[in-house]
Amino acid sequence: MISDVTGGHGSAIGSSAAQGGHARASARRHRPSVQANAGQTIDQVEVTRRAPGPGAPGSRRGRIDAARVGPYLAWTRRCARWFRLPDTLFGHTTGLAPLELRALERLYRRKTPTEELASAELVTQLAAISSRIGRQVGVLVDRAGTTTHVVVGDDHGIDLPDIGRARASAGRLRGLRFVHTHLKGEGLTNDDLQDLARLGFDLVAALTLTPDGRPAQVHVGHVVPAREREGARDVRPHEVLAPVAWSLFDMKVATFVRALEVEIARERPPAGIVNARERALLVHVGPESTADAEDILAELAELSRTALVEVVGTVLQRRRQIDPRHVLGEGKLGDVMIDALQREATMVVFSRELTPSQQRSIAKKTELKVIDRTQLILDIFARRARSSDGRIQVELAQLRYRLPRLGERDNALSRLTGGIGGTGPGETKLEIDRRRIRDRIHALEQDLERRARGREVRRRRRDRQNMPVVSLVGYTNVGKSTLLNALTKSAVFTENLLFATLDPTARRLRLPGGTEIILTDTVGFISGLPRELERAFRATLEELRDATLLLHVADAAHPRVEKQIEAVDKLLAELQLADAPRLVVLNKLDRLHDPPTLAALQRQRDALGLSAKTREGLGDLMARMELDVGRALEAEAKRDTEARQAEREAADGEFEPWQPELKN
Repeated sequence: MISDVTGGHGSAIGSSAAQGGHARASARRHRPSVQANAGQTIDQVEVTRRAPGPGAPGSRRGRIDAARVGPYLAWTRRCARWFRLPDTLFGHTTGLAPLELRALERLYRRKTPTEELASAELVTQLAAISSRIGRQVGVLVDRAGTTTHVVVGDDHGIDLPDIGRARASAGRLRGLRFVHTHLKGEGLTNDDLQDLARLGFDLVAALTLTPDGRPAQVHVGHVVPAREREGARDVRPHEVLAPVAWSLFDMKVATFVRALEVEIARERPPAGIVNARERALLVHVGPESTADAEDILAELAELSRTALVEVVGTVLQRRRQIDPRHVLGEGKLGDVMIDALQREATMVVFSRELTPSQQRSIAKKTELKVIDRTQLILDIFARRARSSDGRIQVELAQLRYRLPRLGERDNALSRLTGGIGGTGPGETKLEIDRRRIRDRIHALEQDLERRARGREVRRRRRDRQNMPVVSLVGYTNVGKSTLLNALTKSAVFTENLLFATLDPTARRLRLPGGTEIILTDTVGFISGLPRELERAFRATLEELRDATLLLHVADAAHPRVEKQIEAVDKLLAELQLADAPRLVVLNKLDRLHDPPTLAALQRQRDALGLSAKTREGLGDLMARMELDVGRALEAEAKRDTEARQAEREAADGEFEPWQPELKN
């Protein structure tokens, strides 16, 4: 690339040998410069004036009049045969002769009319070069007719270079068409069609060659919009036109592409979420049954909706063994990639946790953002946390998740110490990041410990007041906060979203019999809670051990209510609360459409049905709470009495009464 073409004709800059060295130096300071970029012809070069030094006579900044540099520009055209604008060649260029490399570089200078696939000169040279070198050669042409990339492959295919993101905006193609040669007379291959759908090209064309290296036939493929046909979505991403002899090929390319984009935009479904942050394709892979897998995808869709992510489709694959690199099989991942691009998804969300290597491999293959369920939940928690405790816990969970995913490095030369061979590269950027994250994790853990000691002091203060505590527990989005508001007439934030509230809340409540209790609301549970979040929120959840009664709230109208109850029971068992006094409450009776299921759950769990929204059954709940709290306090008092008695008996057993020895 020529960044500055200096020097020029004497009449253009007004210098001569008679003016002396000072005049020549002044002329060089005022000489205009020619800025050239790769792919530009010499006529497209922008001419600007160099800024003279301070105090120079006749100093002027900015663009100069083209008429004044006409002679200089004419000189640059005459010198074009010595100063050529070099362009980058991509692909497999090793072993090519300099003559062939220069012939490939000259392809950049061929201009294509906007309505043509490629100009006749470009196609002729493309076919001749490909035939001579025995390799496939391709060009990327934009809608202005400029050749932006020249790519060389082998005799079987071409590996395209990185050309950025697939689309600039929704409903738009990339604005590039890919024209390349095939040496064995074959049409468009699967790799060609995958590149078409994956990269969003306007068109992909394959040219077959005659034995003497001239273009024979052209095979053209283009993407098609997704359509709904007979209740099932047609996910065929492309259409291949019938091959045509190159001499007879007559397609109005620009008109065809504009019509295609209009159809794609028309077939695009309306947005399901206003101001959605992303458009996601959900993927589940595992050995679960179809019904269980659909339940997992349904919950993942709810998590996505909570994170303001619009779900554009789902993919389900049953596999006994997960692929260690791509999770899905190679072919299925290609289908997912094409489906995501056809639905204009900006990210792919997996229902299972991905390893760092799997996440990188899938992202490299699909060229889309790839996250897993854990990252989605962490993002929701980060957006929903309001209190300082909640923010610290979420940040700690995020750092623990991010630490092993910073990247891979060579531990052998990471931090060399003194001695022989002790001169090393020092601490790398990756190691600095890891050390900072570890230091931050340590500081957050200490902060949480201090806050836990403060909660312990407040808990002991409540114990001295002999005020029982009733804690609301349950799956997320079952109406715990709504029930707290209905019982205590509070105004805690509620919304029909998963994890709408994360911060614990406590309110005082007087029961009908006069008993005063403290009613607390905790973070909602979820099946498969990420380990990082479970560790971060364990200190908060362990406060449930001091509760006199656990009020287990469940969504009676949810189709998976029994599985949600089992998930909560499992988490309570991990917290060693399986034997704690518990009252199961089946909420949302106003939305229940299956009364037999409610009756079965009430008999099985000794549950109480109500509706926090309509306040139906709240009186029965408060009466039942007062009864169960009284029973729990009596049982606790009995346990304390038995414990004190056991301590006294143990103390008495250590000191046996003295008895004098009797002599015969």
